[in-house]
Amino acid sequence: MPQVQKGPTLPRPASPAGGEQSRRDFLRGLVSTTERARLERLQVAYATVPPFGYWSDVKLRLVRRATMGLAAVDVNEVRRIGYQSWLNEQVQYDEIDDSATEALIASRYPLLLQSPAQITAANTGTVQSQLQEAWIYRAAFSKRQLYERMVEFWSDHFNIAISKVGNLKAIDDRDVIRKYAMGTFGDLLKASAHSPAMLAYLDQNTSRAGAPNQNYARELMELHTLGVNGGYTQDDVAEMSRVLTGWTYGSAGDFLFNSGRHDFGAKTVLGVTIPASSSSAGASAVQEGEKMLDVLINHPSTARFIATKMLKWLLTPEPTAQQVSAIASVYRVTKGDIKYMVRAILNDAWVAAAPAKFKRPFHFVASSLRATNPNVTALTTMNSQVRTLGQQLFFYETPDGYPDSVEYWSGNMPPRWSFTNTLAGATTGQTVVDTAPYMTGSTAAAVDKIQADFFADELPASTRTALLNYLNGGTFTATRVRETIALALSSAEFQWY
Repeated sequence: MPQVQKGPTLPRPASPAGGEQSRRDFLRGLVSTTERARLERLQVAYATVPPFGYWSDVKLRLVRRATMGLAAVDVNEVRRIGYQSWLNEQVQYDEIDDSATEALIASRYPLLLQSPAQITAANTGTVQSQLQEAWIYRAAFSKRQLYERMVEFWSDHFNIAISKVGNLKAIDDRDVIRKYAMGTFGDLLKASAHSPAMLAYLDQNTSRAGAPNQNYARELMELHTLGVNGGYTQDDVAEMSRVLTGWTYGSAGDFLFNSGRHDFGAKTVLGVTIPASSSSAGASAVQEGEKMLDVLINHPSTARFIATKMLKWLLTPEPTAQQVSAIASVYRVTKGDIKYMVRAILNDAWVAAAPAKFKRPFHFVASSLRATNPNVTALTTMNSQVRTLGQQLFFYETPDGYPDSVEYWSGNMPPRWSFTNTLAGATTGQTVVDTAPYMTGSTAAAVDKIQADFFADELPASTRTALLNYLNGGTFTATRVRETIALALSSAEFQWY
């Protein structure tokens, strides 16, 4: 059984004895019973934690898993049209009218819509901040929530550190990840293999006949397709690197095959022999690489590896052999159609039994914005908060992408609490939560609204009591409401999805 790391904490009802209860008193109540102790009482590790008992509605479990966080618009819609219809709408993301979001992106972050040549020539800091802030905005406010979840997944799967490739990452995000996130895996892989950002990140642009660089060839098989146990050898890596010699990019941020750098000798990769050819073949020698990409796309190990990763992302950290086989079969039958795979993973039986997952910092920030629905004039502060929480977008150095595990992220609870105070406490600035809707009635009504907006009414009575006790522990003012909102976002229940 894997070791359970110290995770978020469960709240206990706090007593408003006498005077005003402080936020510190409330947090002291929060840290008194740890999530680790809870899991130990259940005698399970995180990977097998069942859905929280108070998550009684499978439709809401779907919304938690298929979005960047509960929001009234999605909660109301899934209750209106039902599980299957809501999921079908999200899978067919391109039929969802998201023009308002895209109009705002075009207005605030115009560099992202420019040509590759214009993007590569632009100021690096400006491109970086526009890309990061656009990601946060879309995650929080796009109607295409399931699509945004898959954009995040594939961005980690095909991870590229912007610190190494600069503005090329913005081109990759638009023309590779976002373009094919819900297309077919084959198209996505081929787009990535032709991406200047990927070629630069894994040093493929330095590879040439006589001195092939093996970095991209290795990660292409280990991380992008077959998986580390997918049946390839070091010889296959070496031979694949020879196949890919000449794959590079031009100054305008476009793919380029340089036949002058290509190795025209005979090669054998994964049992596939590529005969020697004359250098007179020139640019047509790029077909060697294209052929091997097709071999990787159609390899049974790729089907299982991609199925396993998608199951871990959307459903459970420990998918069963039967689940992997089922989704790998969907991959094979549909030729890697991501929509069909996602639809198969998010079936109601599996989602109903899926364990709770811990939000990564980016997910936590986006879900907080979705729950509070603040007035947003800019996202510089929120971008800074994502960085402070440890998941600076596009800055993970190694090609495996940011981890998706409670063990990796559960140690940063105090910074999360600080973030909630920053978000909820701001009365001026870029992101301001409107407290007026919470102050139209009693304190109980205010907590009821928090419970509905943030938790879709699925909240343990103990946590609701703790929030109400805190709100009643001082004067019912906008400031006190902001503090209560921050505490709700800090609660253990909000850290999971």
